[in-house]
Amino acid sequence: MSSLATLIRTWRERALLTQEQLAHRTGLGVRTIRRLESGGLRRPRRESVRLLVDALALSDVERARFVAAARGESGPTIPRQLPADVKGFTGRTRDLHELDRALTRGSLAALVITAIAGTAGVGKTALAVHWAHRVARRFPDGQLYLNLRGFDPGGTPTDPTVAVRSLLAALDVPPQRLPSSVDAQVALYRSLLADRRMLVVLDNAVDAEQVRPLLPGAPGCLALVTSRNSLAGLVTGEGARALTLDLLSTVEARELLARRIGTDRTAKEPDAVDEIVVSCARLPLALAVAAARAATAPDLPLAYLASELRSLDGLGTGDPATDVRAVFSWSYQSLGPAAAGLFRLLGLHPGPDVSVPAAASLAGVPPSEVRPLLAELTRSHLVAETHPHRFSLHDLLRAYAGELARAPEREAAVRRMLDHYLHSSHAATQRLNPHRDSIVLDAPEPGTTPEEPMDYEAAMAWFDVERPVLLAAVDRAAVDGLHTLTWQLAWTLSTFLYRRGHWHDWVAVQRAAVTATQQLADSPAQARAHRLLANAYVQIGRFADAQTELRQALDLHRAAGDQIGRAHTHHNLAQVCERQGNYTEALGHAQQALDVYRAADHRTGQANSLNAVGWFHALIGDYPRALAACQESLDLHRALDNGYGQAATFDSLGYVHHLVGDHDQAISCYEQALELERDLGDRYIEATTLAHLGDAHCAAGRAEAARTAWRHAVSILDEIDHPDAEAVRAKLVSE
Repeated sequence: MSSLATLIRTWRERALLTQEQLAHRTGLGVRTIRRLESGGLRRPRRESVRLLVDALALSDVERARFVAAARGESGPTIPRQLPADVKGFTGRTRDLHELDRALTRGSLAALVITAIAGTAGVGKTALAVHWAHRVARRFPDGQLYLNLRGFDPGGTPTDPTVAVRSLLAALDVPPQRLPSSVDAQVALYRSLLADRRMLVVLDNAVDAEQVRPLLPGAPGCLALVTSRNSLAGLVTGEGARALTLDLLSTVEARELLARRIGTDRTAKEPDAVDEIVVSCARLPLALAVAAARAATAPDLPLAYLASELRSLDGLGTGDPATDVRAVFSWSYQSLGPAAAGLFRLLGLHPGPDVSVPAAASLAGVPPSEVRPLLAELTRSHLVAETHPHRFSLHDLLRAYAGELARAPEREAAVRRMLDHYLHSSHAATQRLNPHRDSIVLDAPEPGTTPEEPMDYEAAMAWFDVERPVLLAAVDRAAVDGLHTLTWQLAWTLSTFLYRRGHWHDWVAVQRAAVTATQQLADSPAQARAHRLLANAYVQIGRFADAQTELRQALDLHRAAGDQIGRAHTHHNLAQVCERQGNYTEALGHAQQALDVYRAADHRTGQANSLNAVGWFHALIGDYPRALAACQESLDLHRALDNGYGQAATFDSLGYVHHLVGDHDQAISCYEQALELERDLGDRYIEATTLAHLGDAHCAAGRAEAARTAWRHAVSILDEIDHPDAEAVRAKLVSE
């Protein structure tokens, strides 16, 4: 029997329905229900799937499983986010047994949270990841992993609002489907986990308040939390089972060294091994670094290595978390001068990881020179290659590296690093939207080697990978008081964050930009920041806030005599008014924008505003003016070779021709828009035009052509999981 058949029968029986009752609820025939449950009908029509989903009152997760099974797919993506298991994991037998007992006691009948606390470098993450791999089979719906960066030196802990969005993304929720409020996002996250058996590993938490919104809310899931703090609030408030991690025992520490550098070698020099264990304070992180140092010198007696450590005793403080610096110093001093210099500077990077070109800019050397230095640091276990060509530091190592950075090199290195991200992001956003009015950047600091994506696809891929780092870079620039860099970085991120639907991130960086520009005597920059914040607010439905920001932007542009900025703001105000249903007011703003663009001979602005004027004329029923404005817009976009502008205007023209009953002309316009949109690779805009094309075919009496266009639109919208899919799907049902 197929998985689809099993799902339908299981959910029908859960709903206490007979086949006849389900047929009556859906309007489908009893024979159809029987064929579905017997596996005789493997690919039901989309309309049938929708009717069954509604009749069975399926949850979001169940609906996704049902739709995937109906398509013959394997089902929703099962996240497997656990980091790689710790190679050569040693000891912790008692702690592993305690975790096993906690899982057994819970029997997955109730929410179980295990908090692992312990000092830095004691091996909390290693234990959590190792145990999570051991029990992963108990959680068939997958494993989520998130580093909350609770004690990240030089940075701030991950905000719970950011963390929950990361977890929702791992659960295949597109950013454009995120609810606007944090409470609604948390509710969605818990709803998605309610029907699953998943393991959620929340690493490096700072306190219970950071963790609470991220906890599953129903039986079946296990949350595993690590922190340097005890998280007593989770124990008392959520019934967590606490496990305090101690230093390794002397026996376990010896075993770790033996496993890393060989039992023969450690057996020959037991006294030296014991001395190394004492010098490393029995911390797993320090022992791993010491083992790496020993492994790089296989012919050197361990007694000599122990004596090297002995010479660093003056650095000890009696606190294992700080005594480990002696071990780090030992490994650091074994580095070549160039690798040591790079290590110091990596402590200044905001994380979470760094690419080879960014590391090169940080060090002020070409990428070809930095690659062997990163390899040397990796061999010494001072950095880890977490993903191909991307490197990260343990937070203790990051703190230690930052302490070593010398005052003269710190400021220049941070500026090169931020210039790297600013100029790389600027080059990438130019690939995404070459017709956008650009900003003028100062030349990057000497030694900076920005990246330059070759085309649209490469630029999007670069942004996708670097997004967490770029967001951290905005924060770093803001904290350091680099106000111009802050708003310029935010500006370079806007197009990407908009097109990918990362609207909440867009709001966050633009708030930082507004705050930064308020510290500068730069009214145009401040107005621009307010305007972009308004655009971000529109995407999450905060129209009143958007109006407030745009009014501030308009006042600032007027005061500065910035006519183009004023026109941009009127154009944005028109978009807000449209979203609020105020079409006449929207037309007034669009016309004001057009007048200013014409006076300034701003041709791209004229083309965009002409299309907007035509669109709003159509919405209020003035079709001749709508056609005239849109045609003028199209001619100007063609002269500018603006593919996006042409596609948008063809779509507007198609809409107007449809309204006046010229369906053949409407269809022609929509098809020309589609040709451009497919070249541009914008799937959402393509789906929107396909839906409009289906409307035109339907109005022309071409029912099958309409269904074909609508089906294609629904397929794309389902693929990107956009909420507009339901409205288009309803057209298929009504037909």
